[in-house]
Amino acid sequence: MSEDRKRMRFLVTAGPTREPIDPVRFLSNRSSGKMGYALALAALNRGHEVVLISGPVALKSPAVAESISVETALEMFAAVESRIQSADAAIFCAAVADYRPVSVAEEKIKKTADHMQLELTRNPDILGSAREQFGFRGILVGFAAETNDLESHARGKLRRKGCDLLVANDVSRSDIGFGSEKNEVTLFFSDGDRLHLACASKQEIAEEVIREIEKLIEDRKGASEKASSIELNQAE
Repeated sequence: MSEDRKRMRFLVTAGPTREPIDPVRFLSNRSSGKMGYALALAALNRGHEVVLISGPVALKSPAVAESISVETALEMFAAVESRIQSADAAIFCAAVADYRPVSVAEEKIKKTADHMQLELTRNPDILGSAREQFGFRGILVGFAAETNDLESHARGKLRRKGCDLLVANDVSRSDIGFGSEKNEVTLFFSDGDRLHLACASKQEIAEEVIREIEKLIEDRKGASEKASSIELNQAE
């Protein structure tokens, strides 16, 4: 690690969640986890500590300080809540299921009727809980996978969740996003700035994102140290 780069602590969520219907079926999504794992590896390569909380994926976990495997949104919520306070930055890249079945059948549901209805209930909002419920005061980074009106949806999510940075990509495109080795994203910052990262490998995108987060952490710490110095001088 470069002498002028401080070691930082990152929490990264990755992959999908699975919400069981019965012992053999579940609700999930198309997330491969590749972007989240690339972010974890990029932070490690730059000498930082990483906690990776991952849903079920077909990927080998990088040699992180701590790797936690979860299945459901409720499990991911609990894992994040118990570990987020030690992080300088929390990156929520996982594609968490918005809903889960109200009840889970103990045995495989047999095919009987032509139609079947599932009653769903909303899962807790992990990213939306970071500030008020978890009390996290570090750099908060969210992801938005959109199919239309990317900027307006991304900026809205940025404000609602209290993020410092929101990374958005267009998953309606077949050449990037879910399952692809490449991505193209736009970074939206809480101060109104934006930065577009052209199509590149997910690892290259991850490295750029981590560098931007490093800047946010350093700026936050610099502002805090300056404020403490002013208070100390005033007290004297």
